[in-house]
Amino acid sequence: MSTYRLKNLLSPRSVALVGASSRPVSVGRAVLENIRKAEFKGPFGLVNPRHAEIGGMAAVSSLARLSFVPELIVVTAPPGEIPDIIDQAGRLGSAGALILSAGLGHGPGSPQEASTAAARKYGMRLIGPNCLGIMMPGVSLNASFAAHMPAAGNLALISQSGAIAAGMVDWAAQRGVGFSGIVTIGDQIDVDIADLLDYFAMDPKTRAILLYIEAIKDARKFMSAARAAARVKPVVVVKSGRMAQGAKAAATHTGALAGADAVYDAAFRRAGVLRVSDLRELFDCAETLGRVGSPAGKRLAILTNGGGIGVLAVDRLADLGGIPAPMTPETRQKLDAVLPRCWSGANPVDIVGDADAPRYAAALEVLLGDPGNDAVLVLNVQTAIASAAQIATTVTELVGKHREKHRSWAKPVLAAWVGADQKIVTTLSAAGIPNYPTEDDAVRGFMHMVRHREVVDELSQVPPAMPDTFAPDVAAAKQIVVTALSDGRKWLEPVEIKHLLGCYDIAMVPTYAAENVEQAVGYADEIFARGATVVLKIMSRDILHKSDVGGVVLNLTTPVAVRAAAADILARAKTLRPEARIDGIIVQAMVVKAKARELIMGVADDPTFGTVVVFGRGGTAVEVINDKALALPPLDLRLARDLIERTRVSRLLRAYRDVPAVKQDAVALVLIKLAQMAADIPEIRELDINPLLADETGVTAVDARVAVGPPQRKFAGSAPANFAVRAYPSQWERRLTLKDGWHISVRPLRPEDEPTIHEFLRHVTPHDLRLRFFAPMKEFTHEFIARLTQLDYARAMAFIAFDDSNEMVGVVRLHSDSIYERGEYAILLRSDLKGRGLGWALMQLIIDYARSEGLKIISGDVLKENVVMLEMCRQLGFEIRPDPTEPDICDVRLKL
Repeated sequence: MSTYRLKNLLSPRSVALVGASSRPVSVGRAVLENIRKAEFKGPFGLVNPRHAEIGGMAAVSSLARLSFVPELIVVTAPPGEIPDIIDQAGRLGSAGALILSAGLGHGPGSPQEASTAAARKYGMRLIGPNCLGIMMPGVSLNASFAAHMPAAGNLALISQSGAIAAGMVDWAAQRGVGFSGIVTIGDQIDVDIADLLDYFAMDPKTRAILLYIEAIKDARKFMSAARAAARVKPVVVVKSGRMAQGAKAAATHTGALAGADAVYDAAFRRAGVLRVSDLRELFDCAETLGRVGSPAGKRLAILTNGGGIGVLAVDRLADLGGIPAPMTPETRQKLDAVLPRCWSGANPVDIVGDADAPRYAAALEVLLGDPGNDAVLVLNVQTAIASAAQIATTVTELVGKHREKHRSWAKPVLAAWVGADQKIVTTLSAAGIPNYPTEDDAVRGFMHMVRHREVVDELSQVPPAMPDTFAPDVAAAKQIVVTALSDGRKWLEPVEIKHLLGCYDIAMVPTYAAENVEQAVGYADEIFARGATVVLKIMSRDILHKSDVGGVVLNLTTPVAVRAAAADILARAKTLRPEARIDGIIVQAMVVKAKARELIMGVADDPTFGTVVVFGRGGTAVEVINDKALALPPLDLRLARDLIERTRVSRLLRAYRDVPAVKQDAVALVLIKLAQMAADIPEIRELDINPLLADETGVTAVDARVAVGPPQRKFAGSAPANFAVRAYPSQWERRLTLKDGWHISVRPLRPEDEPTIHEFLRHVTPHDLRLRFFAPMKEFTHEFIARLTQLDYARAMAFIAFDDSNEMVGVVRLHSDSIYERGEYAILLRSDLKGRGLGWALMQLIIDYARSEGLKIISGDVLKENVVMLEMCRQLGFEIRPDPTEPDICDVRLKL
């Protein structure tokens, strides 16, 4: 249900505590005391049928006896009483409940199921059960049993663990870090991580979002929310259970390589979420992101009074991919003028162990004014010569002046005072300077900022377009899989696999299926006639790893050798695996490419995130080598290239010594094709190409396995869905004929359409742009268009129309609300092509799409002067009303 009524729960105007206890050591009593200590400003009442007074505060026997209707009820009552409490609150009109109680159970007849049903009946939202509670400093609400109330600030924390949240509060109190909100979600019977990501992404008081995750329930919902949030502010996650592996035994190499934590890592990467390994790093992120903005680049200047610690900082910076800021002659000259002759003369700027506050200030002022760095790290090792506290005070004063002078964007300054006492930490924290106990922590903090900026840049990049020549034969490929399923098979035969790959323009060595030795010899003769040698492999759906039973013989050159090898393979398989069904012999041409690289790629199924794409170094020892990377499909060229670059084998794809580089993008294109195949044919459960040979001429699959099964519906949608990131909806491509015989092609918008949109906007008059955007539009930036073109198809849709000359002529879009009931539309046509029925056709198409997605209402805002649009809406059946707050705007609404 996303953000529906969440503001009422997280910023309520009135609160009631149901189940407060008179026992001093109890959850109900702790929550009561926390709410009172926080001095919540709105009406607050206690409900307990067994006590008229608790802790000096009057209580009533039921919610109905309160003098007000509480927006939020906080429940600490026994599990069996909770469904009736939720029902009472719903009848009164409460917006939601925070359930701290544990032990509600699961399944039919449980208090949890009954509570959920009661909440749904009244449209209430539920947080919990079995959670620590919520802490919202901005509205003075501490509805939790945490030991402390956090200070107000700009960080949001969403945690599946109450203990982690409590620990963050204690840490923040020591460091002077504040929060816009802390929400622990417990068992997530309603409000989940994705809902809260949506809420805090749009919260103006929140600068960054921190997550502690144990498991994701709805992967598609999480991915949509995380991708949207990461575009507007940093999202940092620490995920427990890093060493856990998938529970299911893998039947293919790709399945074995797709461990559970590796898939989570791929999901966070795809969403633009920064993953950290432990709580210490999460604290570092909070320290950094809560105080300063991201730097423009990754060049760090280091100012220190100790050469050793400066060198350690540079080493860590290099390890993490940062750049020690180069020093220009001008900067060196300025530093020479204010520093003693014995300073280091380079970065790190070592100003010597006797450096006092004025020397620090002089050097820092030069570095802040140097355009050759993107941020400054100030290090201090305490000595008996100069006061560390005075140096800290001087640094904070100088940084304050710098920020005052550069209000629009001040250069980030970080600090690490080794062995600093709490007074120094307080001084730096009070000035908003991120500070850390060691140089290692400080450099990591800087690189977290760098990674966030890179993530935002990556999310707005325009991916290269796929070659127009790629046109898979989807119907033929589907028929191969359907035939296998109708035969009751779980695995495709080798010849079927060759044809399946061929449907997607993936080359495979010539492959034949021989039922017996003599047929194998006959197929081998055909291969010999082409001048190639022969490979024989055992063909059995029960023997997946052929080499394990000696079921592969290479480089056969004569029919006699083929006959002997085939007989030997069959005999050995029957001896070693007597229970296996032996179907015959696979006969293949022997591919000898001395300088080819052996790769592996394929798709596997993850129980949480659905289909994942795996790439890495191939061969028989792939699990031992374990050089692999994972990505969530669908893929484009940019994502495929990134997947490849995250492996060690990617370096071998480049030229070295007398080995030419692998053909450009040949490997990346196969990854994209496999991802597209998985989208087109959800019956493919696992696919494994190993090895895939790659060299300067291209790529060739040598061996492959494909597991099939009935299509799964892992995620919500109108069709079988196994992608956590909703795939490009090719089924909505259309060819339309308008009223004057004008033919147009319409398809869903793609990220690579950004240049097309820029060209289209050149043909729209300023007047029409004002009607569409409600304001004059002088320019369209890359960032603005990227937001329009990079759609999350799980939440939004846009159709673009082209004429027969392939020029864009119009676009219509729809964006759903948080509960996926209402969609808001917008439409724009080329100004010189209006009046030909294009707008009508696009509106009908978006209405059809909304119906197919289960939306109940389409709405829009239209300027009153836009009489053409208003008339079209009237003819399409929209209800038109004047906007009660904007006299120049009409609200249009169509019930579906």
